[in-house]
Amino acid sequence: MFVITADQIDSRHDVDRAGAALRSLEATFAEHLVLPVDQTAGDEIQAVTTSAAAALAMVGMLARSGHWSIGLGAGSVRTPLPDAARKATGPAFIGARDAVEAAKRAESRFALRAPEAVERAAIIEPLVSMLLLTRARRSEQGWEVADLMRDGHSQKDAAGILGISAAAVSQRLRAALWRVEDDARSSLEQLLAELDAEASPATRNGTDPTE
Repeated sequence: MFVITADQIDSRHDVDRAGAALRSLEATFAEHLVLPVDQTAGDEIQAVTTSAAAALAMVGMLARSGHWSIGLGAGSVRTPLPDAARKATGPAFIGARDAVEAAKRAESRFALRAPEAVERAAIIEPLVSMLLLTRARRSEQGWEVADLMRDGHSQKDAAGILGISAAAVSQRLRAALWRVEDDARSSLEQLLAELDAEASPATRNGTDPTE
């Protein structure tokens, strides 16, 4: 299981962004959520999923906005699950809590913790941070083409939509390190899935921790 706990950066001097972030995560990842995205404190949100790909994508979405310190916890949870994330507990939730505190001191504003697989989590964390920092350097023009490619458009389609040449699209994708990100994301999804398998005994035993 994966638990994301995200705390709004400098919330005392900013508008409340928790509600909008909660709604965006719900709308985008509804089918992958074990529990509804929850607002656990005034400026903190929490999401729970069994999907490594969804967990990484949610981390990426929150990091892209630049408004969140993001903790990702991996591991087992106490069952049966309650009706709200803020009522749940277990190693994955404890890991997410520790991770979000560590994220506040990290350059990438991200940290990963897995109390039942500490060493593997320590290997994966800097790789996710590197991906997030790479994305943070992407220009607005780079995001335009990257988002279109992520939505399934071809480079030719993207050129037509943006009103630029195919060569310009290719140049933007190279500058955005799109293909590097795409390959890295696939590898990280696999690494996170392996982390979850190691950190979640119930999963290894073939039982469903959500039941």
